[in-house]
Amino acid sequence: MHNLSLRGQENSLFRLGFGAMGLDGRFGVQDDETMIESLLYSLEQGVNFIDTARAYGRSEELVGKALKRWGGPRPFVATKVEARQAPAGYLPGAGFHYAIPVEAAYPRGSVTESVEESLRQLDMDCIDLVQMHQYWPQWDDSDYWMEELIRLREQGKLRFIGVSLPDHRSDLGIGLARSGHIDAIQTIINIFDSTAFDGLVPVCRDHGVAVIARVIMDEGGLTGWLKENTEIPPSDYRYQYFDCVPRSLYMNKVNRLQEYIPDYSDSLAELAVRFVLNDPGVTVALTSMQVREYAEANIDAARKGALPDHLFDSMKVRNRWFRHFYHERRHLDL
Repeated sequence: MHNLSLRGQENSLFRLGFGAMGLDGRFGVQDDETMIESLLYSLEQGVNFIDTARAYGRSEELVGKALKRWGGPRPFVATKVEARQAPAGYLPGAGFHYAIPVEAAYPRGSVTESVEESLRQLDMDCIDLVQMHQYWPQWDDSDYWMEELIRLREQGKLRFIGVSLPDHRSDLGIGLARSGHIDAIQTIINIFDSTAFDGLVPVCRDHGVAVIARVIMDEGGLTGWLKENTEIPPSDYRYQYFDCVPRSLYMNKVNRLQEYIPDYSDSLAELAVRFVLNDPGVTVALTSMQVREYAEANIDAARKGALPDHLFDSMKVRNRWFRHFYHERRHLDL
């Protein structure tokens, strides 16, 4: 993986990463101290990968404050370059769910500007991994954004270069994985969306590219939190996400997973964590742990180790559900 390595990677716990998007209140508002303490607890338990982004509000700032109080080994810190808003005239979701010109998303100099601000917010001299928060394959024809990242690496301001794929379509990163120009690719992987295991993950493995799995709980739908009558406030990032299809349809898909509990996992959330970590091609799996209760549950799940191979292979086929919730959520009113 271009020497991108995580200490203790042979232990599944160390392949569980702290997803820091929740530090900006997108999944419910918590006070700063509660979230910082949860991050410190996670580090104490052996979690050593933190993923944040310039676009996650105060997330970088809070990560930086937590690390100042942390007295143990320095964790691996990843962040993402903030993309500009799509120009007027584009439909909602453009940039993340529809391509826009790279010059619009990342004007010349904006990558450097974003990384410099991340360094200030994190209060760090060098960031382990910097990812483009949007990436589209057609952008490969314009190499200035990559040149900016390489220049920053040469200046010692970052160690590794990556991209975060915009939505469910993991195959968007296959060409880049083969190019030799990238160290890591972040994509969605969960029980309902395991398509990355078919193409992107094995290609990344063969070309030494790290795979960072996100949305492993399907935005909380695979935690047992969501019920038929769960009301999600408009301020929550997941507002309308689950209801792009009838709620009953989503719950039926979730309830079908109960056949694996408790024979193979003690809870739905544990099953979700262990499923993604089951494939050794996943370098690290991210989950929101801004609340200690979440951190404790997810860390305990990771400690359980791999699922039986026959179960993992079966689940990839039987529980796969092709849909595009991000696209549908953003177009309910069109």
